[in-house]
Amino acid sequence: MTSLSKIKGHLKTINKHKAEVTKLCFRCHLYKQGFLHDLSKYSWTELKTGFQYYQGFRSPIDAQKEDIGYSLSWLHHKGRNKHHWEYWLDNGPQGVHPVRMPVNYVIEMFCDRVAASMIYQKEKYTDRSALDYYLQGRDRIMIHPDTDKLILHLLTTLADHGLD
Repeated sequence: MTSLSKIKGHLKTINKHKAEVTKLCFRCHLYKQGFLHDLSKYSWTELKTGFQYYQGFRSPIDAQKEDIGYSLSWLHHKGRNKHHWEYWLDNGPQGVHPVRMPVNYVIEMFCDRVAASMIYQKEKYTDRSALDYYLQGRDRIMIHPDTDKLILHLLTTLADHGLD
């Protein structure tokens, strides 16, 4: 894949993702969050990773982590976007612990996961896709139990009843 096609592909992917999340956030009356969702993806720190590691079927962040063992792009992204559970980790006297996410950010996280599943899975997407993806990694994350319960409920409801 040429550099120009990677640049075009990455921009097309993030623009489609942002548009889909915005649409889903609007359906949930989260208008400001819909407009502001993932604006950090347009920063040079995140764009250069996307341009270099774009593949079209998964996040360039995953490819960068496989290549060099970490992703500066991801560290930048999760630290600026409150809809990621990783944003809500804090360091206290007993070490790192998860903080309960406000409900509006859990709903944005739901919209983000659904949109990402739609964009990356394309025609293979089903209403179970986002739930299956969450369950695949659930045992490896440090998320507040209340946040986990709510996102699991939302994803399960989607899987059982559809988006509408």
